[in-house]
Amino acid sequence: MSAARKSLHPRRKAGQPLPRPVPPPRISKPWSLKSTGGLRVLQLEAFSRIPWLIHGFSTSPGGTSELDGRKVLSLSFTDWDTRENVLANRKKFQAALGAEKFPLIALKQIHSAVIWPFASAPKEPCKGDASLTETPGLFLGVQTADCVPILLVDPRKRAIAAVHAGWRGTLARILEKTVGELTAHFGSKPSELLAAIGPSIGPCCYEVGAELVTQFKSQFADADEYFDEPRSGEEPNPLQWLNMMPPGHQPPPKNVHLDLPKANRSQLLAAGLHEKNIFSSNLCTACHPHLFFSYRKQGPRSGRLLSAIAIKK
Repeated sequence: MSAARKSLHPRRKAGQPLPRPVPPPRISKPWSLKSTGGLRVLQLEAFSRIPWLIHGFSTSPGGTSELDGRKVLSLSFTDWDTRENVLANRKKFQAALGAEKFPLIALKQIHSAVIWPFASAPKEPCKGDASLTETPGLFLGVQTADCVPILLVDPRKRAIAAVHAGWRGTLARILEKTVGELTAHFGSKPSELLAAIGPSIGPCCYEVGAELVTQFKSQFADADEYFDEPRSGEEPNPLQWLNMMPPGHQPPPKNVHLDLPKANRSQLLAAGLHEKNIFSSNLCTACHPHLFFSYRKQGPRSGRLLSAIAIKK
């Protein structure tokens, strides 16, 4: 196997026992892992109860693409996979949800706060990171491999949205702004919205530079709660002389861990959603690479998940 084809299977280091495989994640109510059409799709009970709604968070098993000797459901175009495979995977995923005849609206994601309202399917993919509609038959989707996917539903106005939130989009308040767009376009009341926060990299695995603490603190009053250590690396060190290093040669500040799903949950609360209407999957993509795709864990040969939502015709 070439160096580029990094295996996900644990390997034994010299003189050490074989590491134990990570157990499968525990998925409990109100979430469920539904097996359909040879795929496993993560769904939220509160969404499934809405008769006019279609939704699903994809997982990696099944599909047409081949990665490290197994068949996977990669749903975005990447260098290592063929276009034909991805299109076949998308068709299979949509069929599993009963949305095979709906056009998929997948944005060219740019880690922004650009939001698109759609009344019909665009002729060309639009650049942005969130989409919304009240039009039946449009399959809104966001592609992730560690970033946070969020699906929003207004049960009263029959309006929906799909949001992609990496750290840049989160910092730009894309989720809070999407709630505002639902209100502006469809008259949605934030207190009536339902939100599903899908699988993403968790605070256990998302290590970032300490400079992000400063950036988040400049935007959010509760930013300290997003990090395991709310330090920016700019704090004064009264015992710097103990390092025995001249000024300007100090080691860089240690990295910190960011809880990106928590940061986005906080935005939903700030936007006016009720806590009881926000549902977090609490599933870490990096901890479970056999069920999800994780760029942090797998590198450039990672596939992409699709979190999608639609209104039935």
